[in-house]
Amino acid sequence: MFYVLAESGGLLDTAVEIGRNFGWKPAYFIAQVINFVLVLWVLKKFAFGPIQGILEQRSARIAEGEAKLVEIETKLAESEATTAALIATANDDAKRLITEATTSAANLGEQKAQEAVAEAKNIIAKAEKAAQAERTTMAAELKQEFGRLVVATTSQVSGKVLTADDQARINQEALTSVQN
Repeated sequence: MFYVLAESGGLLDTAVEIGRNFGWKPAYFIAQVINFVLVLWVLKKFAFGPIQGILEQRSARIAEGEAKLVEIETKLAESEATTAALIATANDDAKRLITEATTSAANLGEQKAQEAVAEAKNIIAKAEKAAQAERTTMAAELKQEFGRLVVATTSQVSGKVLTADDQARINQEALTSVQN
């Protein structure tokens, strides 16, 4: 073939020679070109166009998804920061409430202890008053009984019946001697 190209001296001659060897016919070639263009146009219109549209939609969705992913990551970081701040605030509030509750409990305990001491003092004072009243009552009863015994003893010793004035005088003398 290179030999033929060299002898004929031109490209056109070479094309004609190739066409003769392979059975090239210009009418068939033009028909083939027209068929190729028609098939290419049909494929582009009905196959490659929709496929390319679908691919573009997918690319747009992927780009949109990536943008949303970046937005979600940003919101997630903001949410985590907000959550951390809220947790820190809640922990501070909890610590403050615990401190206040501890202080309040201590104050309440101290107040209740003071109330209990005051109540105990009040009970002791009432008991002392009751004991004093009982002692006074017992002393009065004792004086009365002592006076009666002295009068009875004096009556038996002296053998005479004492008058009310005599009994009062003897009781007074006996009480004076017992108190001193």
